[in-house]
Amino acid sequence: MLLPNHPAAAGQLLVAVAANFTGASREIAQRFEATSGHRVKISYGSSGKLFSQIENGAPFEVFLAADNLLPQKAINEGLAIDGSRFSYALGTLVLWSSQPTLFADSDTADTYLRQADFQRIAIANPKTAPYGLAAQQVLIHLGLWETLQDRIVRADSIAQTFQFTATGNAKLGFIAQAQIQVWGNKAGSLWLIPESYYRPIDQQAVLLNKGQHNPVARQFLAFLKGPEARAIISTHGYRLPSTYQELNHEL
Repeated sequence: MLLPNHPAAAGQLLVAVAANFTGASREIAQRFEATSGHRVKISYGSSGKLFSQIENGAPFEVFLAADNLLPQKAINEGLAIDGSRFSYALGTLVLWSSQPTLFADSDTADTYLRQADFQRIAIANPKTAPYGLAAQQVLIHLGLWETLQDRIVRADSIAQTFQFTATGNAKLGFIAQAQIQVWGNKAGSLWLIPESYYRPIDQQAVLLNKGQHNPVARQFLAFLKGPEARAIISTHGYRLPSTYQELNHEL
C-alpha cells in the first residue's frame, strides 16, 4: 500500500517577510508547499511596517525580518515565542545604478558620490527598513549624510528602492545584493560596500504567538533551516549563517 506524499489535512500559514527577501522566500515557499502539501501566504513590506502591523494585531504567524532587532523586540513585547529566534540569512548592501560605467570599485564609487553628479539617490527609509538604516550608516561613514540630504529619495521599502533605481527615477540607490540576482538586465554599475561601513545585516526569523499552536508554522521554520532552503538562500545572493542556534545579540 502506497502512502500519500502529503498529509491528509493540509494546513495554512501566514508569514510576514521583509521586502529584500521576496525572491528567495517565494521559491522557498513553493518548495515547502510542494513537499508538505501545506499552503503558505506571504505579506511583504519593510520590516518596521510589518512589525507595526504585528503590534496592532495582524494575524501573521511567522516573521522573517531584515534584522535581528525586531524579532528580539517581538519577544520582549510578548508577541513572539522566546527561544524561536534564529538567523536565516546575512544580507549584503550595494550601491547600484542601472547605468553602466558610473563606477566600478570603492575608489570610483567614493569619487562619484562626492562629485554628486546626480539629482537623486534612493535609499529605503532608515526608520522602518534595516537596509535603509545600513545605507544611512554608509553615508555617515563617508561623511556624506548631511551633504546629500537634498538628493536623497526615501522609499517605503528596499523593494521600492530597487524600483526607483531600476527605472531611472533615481540615478543610483543603495539596495540589497540579492535584488541584483533576480534582475534580468546584467548591465549597470555596482559597488560592493565594505561590511565595515555598516552594522551587519543579520536577518532573523521568529515564531509569533499567533503561530504557536499551528504545526505548519514550526514545520516551515524547520524547513527554512534545512539544506534545501539554505541552497535557495545562497543562490539568491545571501551569505549563510554558520549556525541556526538562537543568537544573543547585543541590542
